[in-house]
Amino acid sequence: MKSQRLVQGGFAAIAAIFLVVVLAALGAFMLTFSNTQQLTSAQDVQGTRAYWAARAGLEWGTGFVNAQPAGAACPPSPTVLPALVGGFTVVVNCVRLNYLEGGANVNIYQFTSLADNRPAAPGSLSFIERSLSASMERN
Repeated sequence: MKSQRLVQGGFAAIAAIFLVVVLAALGAFMLTFSNTQQLTSAQDVQGTRAYWAARAGLEWGTGFVNAQPAGAACPPSPTVLPALVGGFTVVVNCVRLNYLEGGANVNIYQFTSLADNRPAAPGSLSFIERSLSASMERN
């Protein structure tokens, strides 16, 4: 009797290599997606901190005016708050407008508060800036 030799095509090796390449590509995509999600989450937290820092600037401005006698001038504009608020630089601008209404003087104070993380350059991924405005009437 003659012995016959079986010829194998090696399809399993090709399928295994293809599967490893696909899984490696999927893993690389998941790593990139995870890093993007983490960066977006960190920027969202920083944006919230910048909002509250700008809000603190508005509160400082209205508190400054309320502590002065009626008809007092605005704080010097622009005013940079003396300490960093949560790592943000806060600049407060104030404009006072005087109106005569029904024979009485009415003062309108318009505040703009800008909070940003100054060491970061505008346009960079880590740059965060928030601006808030408020108006206040005082006789």
